[in-house]
Amino acid sequence: MYHQQQMQQQHYMQMQQNQVHIPGQMQDGGQQQQQKHYFDSIETDEFVMPDMFEVEIRLADNQIKIVTVQVEKQSRMKPYIGGFRNNKTGQAYHHAFSQTDQTASYHPERNERIVQTYQYKTKSTIMMREFGTQMEKGDLYIDKRLDKIIYPRPYFSSAMWKKQREATTLHIQCHVRGWFARKLANSLRKQRDDREKELLRRQEDLRAQEEQKHKEEIERRMHPKKNKDFEVLYNELEAWRLNETKKIKASGELKEDEKKLALQQLLNKETKILQQIDRLKITAGSINKQDKINEFLRAMSDPKLWKRQDNRYTEVHTPFTTRAKELMDLYNGLRLPFLSTDERLDVLLHTKWTVKEFDCNLTREIVDLIDREADMLNRGRGEASLEGLRKRLSNLFLQFIETPEFNPEAARFQKVPRELLQQTQSIIFE
Repeated sequence: MYHQQQMQQQHYMQMQQNQVHIPGQMQDGGQQQQQKHYFDSIETDEFVMPDMFEVEIRLADNQIKIVTVQVEKQSRMKPYIGGFRNNKTGQAYHHAFSQTDQTASYHPERNERIVQTYQYKTKSTIMMREFGTQMEKGDLYIDKRLDKIIYPRPYFSSAMWKKQREATTLHIQCHVRGWFARKLANSLRKQRDDREKELLRRQEDLRAQEEQKHKEEIERRMHPKKNKDFEVLYNELEAWRLNETKKIKASGELKEDEKKLALQQLLNKETKILQQIDRLKITAGSINKQDKINEFLRAMSDPKLWKRQDNRYTEVHTPFTTRAKELMDLYNGLRLPFLSTDERLDVLLHTKWTVKEFDCNLTREIVDLIDREADMLNRGRGEASLEGLRKRLSNLFLQFIETPEFNPEAARFQKVPRELLQQTQSIIFE
């Protein structure tokens, strides 16, 4: 209501200065009195501010300009949170705090030393409740039970503040420098520990490599497999012979006959060692041959590797690789030692079924050897008497595996044309 009265008074004063054009009224010299009479005739409670009205403004050159004024009305009624009310007329007068909008205080973000090292405690005796409440009087009671009286503390001078600031600064500097020192010490300590660990790891690796190398040297002398291993044995034998011969010839305690006898014994030892080296060479040859055969069979039975778009591989078993794996299992079964009679007969039976799918001289010979071994097993013959027969059977079955007509996967591993190989083999297909 108070707001409407103010707007009415302002509007009336504006009408005194400018002529308001209201439809249906006269535009002559008595216009001001009629307008005044028009607004005075309207009751305060009945007055409704229009949304828009026109104002005539007389310019300096006696020209009249019509200005349209749009009125923004109050969207909601303000709550009564303070002020006073006239008991006679019932008119409510709001407090000034409720008539003005409260703007939030602007506190920009500050990254400075003064806001990083101090804690501010702001205390004010003028609270927000005093802005919106009335002071106590005869007809108004205010509850003071929750009020808190704040008394001032002893005065804190600028000299005291400066002294406290210096002490706090020194305290912070001590802690910061200590933190930097501890950080540096921890970093240096970690570097030292890392160096010690790395040195220890290298020593362990070197020791492990030396032990592994020592074991390999012993292994290559006890069980030589390559030509380099045998060259080492021959060189060491020759160095040992020259050293012993030099010792015998340089010895002044031995006579000529004793020297000849010592040289003869040295020759006998050298001969025995050479015989042992030859036996090791034969054993290594058979082991290397069998290793090559096993590697050849594994290469044929391995699945195909297909590279995908993500640079990974997919294993694919084809009918040819599956056939090669079955033949490899049969070959390994034929070479297994210490099998019982039933197990050996089962392996022979599966091998016979496999080779009887083809009819040629090679397959007929394999079937004949299988029948002979089965007959000898049924008669109770020993393992030693069957060693040659089993070796011949495994060799013939290996030829069966290496033939592309029986094992299509073997065609990838042939180094000579099949036509040339057929001329040197006695395989006649019927």
